[in-house]
Amino acid sequence: MLLQFRFKNYKSFRDDTILDLTAEKITELSSQVVRIGNEKILPVSAIYGANASGKSNVLDAFRYMHIYVINSFTYGGEASQKNADNTFPPTPFLFDSKSREDMSTFEVFYITPEEDGAKTYQYGFCIHHKKVIEEWLYYRSKTARGAFRTIFYRNTETKELDLSGLPKRVWSNIKVSLEPETLIVSLGAKLKVKKLKEVRDWFIHNEFTDFGDPEENFVLSHITPKNFLDKTVQEKVLTFFSAFDPSIVDFNVEEIPSTDTDKGSLKIDAVHKVVNSEETTSIPLRMESAGTLKMFALYPMLHDVLETGGTLFIDELNGRLHPLLVRNILITFINPEVNTKHAQIVFTTHDPWSLNNGLLRRDEIWFTEKDKDGVSSLYSLVDFVEDDKKIRKDENYEKNYLLGKYGAIPYLKPFIVAEEQEDYGKK
Repeated sequence: MLLQFRFKNYKSFRDDTILDLTAEKITELSSQVVRIGNEKILPVSAIYGANASGKSNVLDAFRYMHIYVINSFTYGGEASQKNADNTFPPTPFLFDSKSREDMSTFEVFYITPEEDGAKTYQYGFCIHHKKVIEEWLYYRSKTARGAFRTIFYRNTETKELDLSGLPKRVWSNIKVSLEPETLIVSLGAKLKVKKLKEVRDWFIHNEFTDFGDPEENFVLSHITPKNFLDKTVQEKVLTFFSAFDPSIVDFNVEEIPSTDTDKGSLKIDAVHKVVNSEETTSIPLRMESAGTLKMFALYPMLHDVLETGGTLFIDELNGRLHPLLVRNILITFINPEVNTKHAQIVFTTHDPWSLNNGLLRRDEIWFTEKDKDGVSSLYSLVDFVEDDKKIRKDENYEKNYLLGKYGAIPYLKPFIVAEEQEDYGKK
């Protein structure tokens, strides 16, 4: 499970930023806390904030780290010389002369399941333009208190390379193959180094989607669950659908063979009951509502993280979904009888209904705010202080948020669109 994500100098976040999924010492909704080893961990984190406050950039920072870890073994060397777009430099905070030329930092702390030893890992790296400046991997066993042990440490500026926590037989291969743009974890996984492949695989088990991005929604709408021709898989999807759209009773799935110009695909029809009849009728899945299509696109990711215990990052979760349906998704992660592998969900939203002290704990609620210099900050409701007092667990979070008590809301003034239109008409 993800314990903590830290990053610095990425897009609108200039300063050190922490998203912490470990539970604070508070009393509400204690049944939602997952206990692994010596850690108490939260299955949900909700991020609120005004438009352009940086909510999406928190998720995007983790997505950047995820992509770099998985793909950077292909960066650098001859491939980069042939293809200038081969590397994937981060976007620093651009509105400050120092940060614009400074490196970006990304770091995660996560813990393995009890059956895998409940080891805690600390992994991170710093990148400046297209070059890895630092990279580190430490771990702590379940029985250890405090100190982490080194698996490897690298600093390209001081020429330091400590691989002491890896098998000696792989040292030379890593040293020979390592490019300035490449991460040791990514390269090591490619070289089948077990400890490094496990870290890379932890990242693979996380899923991302941005429901506020029309292009990404279009791509998602064309992704079907794995082995969807299998009737057993279709029945699982129907069970999933029955929680919000019981009118769909079956699917008709037909495989369209590939041609010289097109890859093979599936033709999917949703089967519905006919009113006051035992008959059924079918319509192309693409003709279903936007909400139904969104849930169909969400199913493969939900299924995968619940099966593997990964983390699902969703931007604009509330878009085109009823609040009660979103609530049901959150309860899926909160309920330990359903979420047996301890999967997590981190999402952004504008919808204040889930600011409910009967659904989320104070340490599961986060806010982003941007200052006059364009710098975003991230803070938790449990850490918010007003008049030297922390927020009480019995407050009306939704009401107080909309009143601006916690910040993270847009500064509004009257629109002048009508006046502009009037002036335009006189010209």
